[in-house]
Amino acid sequence: MTHTTSTRTAIITGASRGLGLALARSLAGAGWRLVLTARGAADLERAAAELDAVAIPGDVSDPAHVERLASAAPELDLLVNNASDLGPTPLPRLADLPLDAFAALLATNVTAPLALAQATLPALRAARGAIVNVTSDAATGAYEGWGGYGAGKAALEQLSNVLAAEEPDVRVWWVDPGEMNTRMLADAVGAEEAAGAADPAKVAAALHDLVSSRPASGRVTFQ
Repeated sequence: MTHTTSTRTAIITGASRGLGLALARSLAGAGWRLVLTARGAADLERAAAELDAVAIPGDVSDPAHVERLASAAPELDLLVNNASDLGPTPLPRLADLPLDAFAALLATNVTAPLALAQATLPALRAARGAIVNVTSDAATGAYEGWGGYGAGKAALEQLSNVLAAEEPDVRVWWVDPGEMNTRMLADAVGAEEAAGAADPAKVAAALHDLVSSRPASGRVTFQ
């Protein structure tokens, strides 16, 4: 990246809690300027105040919101597409997955990351920056009930794969962080089982190391 440490800028989606917030804390501690977004305005603004970051609450599936985020960071070194939608819970089998819910899943988990990449690529190319797309082992594993979510993550992985081939001036990593003790996992499997998963702060530290070391574009797993 061409900027000095003190001027590097990142956009992080889904930044009000879980992995997004943990990564924001890690990058802020290293001097990054942050533009944070999530749907919950109160939690997001609390996080931004803690980290002296810019908070832009909203839904990443809204094209106008994507434009607001890109405009807030005309010089950009890192885009982290972390926001995800789990869909209906308890997780339904594919036979029972409402198609409108599946369309909403794709809008958040596939279309929105692509839209943000498209909107920020000019700045990322100029900075020789990077994109992190947070994915899941559900993209490749056949877990009952995870078909809708997993299909979206599989699509995000292939978008990332092709984007990496098409954008030689930008690093593109699609990262399977493994199971983390987050509200999303608790919603899917219950709070008791989720409590046994990894601390998002530990995963964020590994993700920060990835961003700092800048390996070649590709799939990364922290499993």
